[in-house]
Amino acid sequence: MTASDTHPIGYPTVEGVRRFGELLAAATDGRLDLRIYAGGQLGNERDTLEITSFGGIDFNRVNLAPLNSIEPLTIVAALPFLFESIGHLRRVLDGPIGNEILASLEPHGLIGLCFYDSGARSFYNTRRPIHRPDDMRGLKLRVPSSDLYIAMVRSLGADAVPMPLDEVYQSLAQGVIDGAENNWPSFENGRHYEVARYYSLTRHLLAPEVFVMSKVKYDALSDRDREAVRRSAKQSVPFMRRLWDAQVEKSRAIVMASGVKVNEVDPAPFAERMTAMWDAALTTPRQRELVQMILAQRGG
Repeated sequence: MTASDTHPIGYPTVEGVRRFGELLAAATDGRLDLRIYAGGQLGNERDTLEITSFGGIDFNRVNLAPLNSIEPLTIVAALPFLFESIGHLRRVLDGPIGNEILASLEPHGLIGLCFYDSGARSFYNTRRPIHRPDDMRGLKLRVPSSDLYIAMVRSLGADAVPMPLDEVYQSLAQGVIDGAENNWPSFENGRHYEVARYYSLTRHLLAPEVFVMSKVKYDALSDRDREAVRRSAKQSVPFMRRLWDAQVEKSRAIVMASGVKVNEVDPAPFAERMTAMWDAALTTPRQRELVQMILAQRGG
């Protein structure tokens, strides 16, 4: 069976999927095994998602952003400043709310299996440190192809430029864009820190990654194998999270040692600018209900 990931071999999401494959092979006595095509070999996330929904790829690890245009409930977990910490995020996604969001993908030809971590996303650029929202005015910032991300960046006064992740380094180096936003591992692993020398820790997003399976391929499995797929995916999550936490520290150390100017940011003015964006993004009663349920779990 095939699996796609845009990140390179060794990245925690790729290794999480590899761990899933090992667990699945063990659970099925080797009848089901996995070949991983990492580093975007099969295309960008938007393209591979479409192929997966048609059954051309069996499994796919994607960011939440490209799913936002497919299923409204996924927008909930992508809202900026919704989760107060990694612990809060994990509690929500490991429970009924997370399961409901995963289940919402099935009508779109995808079986949501589990969430992987994507850490805290912050802004980086080639021109200046960001301390206040006004510092972002006029910056051309790459975002994933998502209306939510575009609205988020525009609400802060910057110009949003939708672009696949694999085009960011060259675009930064050539001045096509001034910056982007991402977590420590992606900032370091994609070598973006080599050209974008200002990293401002807004921590505006704690949106997760999602591991999905083609419904076409899932429906072709026996009940026993379906259960093995779901169980193996859930069992791969703690393994991925351990790798993720270690990678964050490693990437942070590499970036800091390179001399990148890193600054802390008061998140309150940024969150205030995004209030209207939340209202526009939440278009259904169930979305709003889930947001209130998530907010109620803060501080736990």
